[in-house]
Amino acid sequence: MKTDRRTFVKQLGVVTASTAAVPHFNIIKSLNDNKIRIATIGMGIQGFADTRAALRTEMCELVAVADLYDGRLAHAKEVFGNQIATTRDYREILERKDVDAVLIVTPDHWHDRISIAALKKGKHVYCEKPMVQHIEEGAAVIATAKATGKVMQIGSQRISGAAFKEAKRLVEAGDIGMINFIESTNDRFNSIGAWQYSIPTDASLKTIDWETFLGHAPKRAFDPVRFFRWRNYRDYGTGVAGDLFIHLITGVHFVTGALGPHRIFSSGQLSYWKDGRDVPDVMIATMEYPAMGKFDPFQMVLRVNFANAGSIKNVTRIVGNEGEITFSGESLTLTKRKLAAAPGYGGGDSFNTFTNAQQQEYQAAYEAKYPIESRTPEPVKEIKFEAPKDDDAHKNHFATFFEGILHNSPIVEDPLFGFRAAAPVLACNKSYFEKKVVNWDPKNLKLT
Repeated sequence: MKTDRRTFVKQLGVVTASTAAVPHFNIIKSLNDNKIRIATIGMGIQGFADTRAALRTEMCELVAVADLYDGRLAHAKEVFGNQIATTRDYREILERKDVDAVLIVTPDHWHDRISIAALKKGKHVYCEKPMVQHIEEGAAVIATAKATGKVMQIGSQRISGAAFKEAKRLVEAGDIGMINFIESTNDRFNSIGAWQYSIPTDASLKTIDWETFLGHAPKRAFDPVRFFRWRNYRDYGTGVAGDLFIHLITGVHFVTGALGPHRIFSSGQLSYWKDGRDVPDVMIATMEYPAMGKFDPFQMVLRVNFANAGSIKNVTRIVGNEGEITFSGESLTLTKRKLAAAPGYGGGDSFNTFTNAQQQEYQAAYEAKYPIESRTPEPVKEIKFEAPKDDDAHKNHFATFFEGILHNSPIVEDPLFGFRAAAPVLACNKSYFEKKVVNWDPKNLKLT
């Protein structure tokens, strides 16, 4: 049953008021041999990727996995060894005493339910993005994490890369001045990027637990396309916004410290992948961020295009009044472009329409009013940053999660941060499908 809006807002009032008052997580008891014992729930593409990244930290060991398709369970044993336990029922994972933390890598419509159940069973939680499928689900997850004292990290791992950390340092140092505009793209053009995932030949009601997959989604007859390509459907996923906008917004919030936009509008269409999906393959969102702390208001534009047949240049640009930061993946460029303090004249200015006598008179008055140092812009400076070759953002993200479990150290993307990134994403979908501007209170976490 979904939480009604009045109850949701009331929950958030309690959560946001109390979160600042006490530490978000409690220190846990020492674990045997200092290895964190993990289990992964959902062994699709991202499930295998997350599990491998977690194991690369050498801070954990894999105990068990759960998935609703038998073939993935068999493959997990091939990859990680016959010693791991496998099950279709995630609840069996949560009952295990030898599991300290779970990785929740299921379709989006299961994120909140399994997260809450796992936290209540005393498990630490790493949940893939977006944290929830619907805005009204966020309060309960945040409240449960706080009440149980367990560590929870949301899985938008890019922010744990060196380039994002360097961008954050530059912004905080004031190297681009006051931010006024941000744009970020994440286009794809190949079949995998359009979620046309392969469907195994043995997919059937015998090899797949279809009823559990549906969960609280509308009941329908077995359809392997919906099971293996769930991102294409609103019943189970969150579209391009939940898959890709979430990374862009998470990165911007990490770099700038922003809490979120207060006005969101999105538009788009289904341009190419007309395969029965009910989400767009092209989406653009415009967001207005309010003034916060030392930052002025700024605008942000996000774009995803799955029908792009041209070149793909996925970059984020953070523009300020003294320069800009452009970064993508493992590299970053800082361009310092500080303008002159005084306004100029000439060029496209009306100065050129004056008579010669008027021009001379204006120039003399201008030079008397503005000293030469205020009329000269600083030379353009360009500084490039390359992440170390061994930088592994995915591994780093898990290392932060595990350090939080072992030493109660700060989490990069806790539930409050995760929801502040997820809510604008979900508002993009609300704006797109309802064809309206969505107003959001990023401080108190509520629709207005």
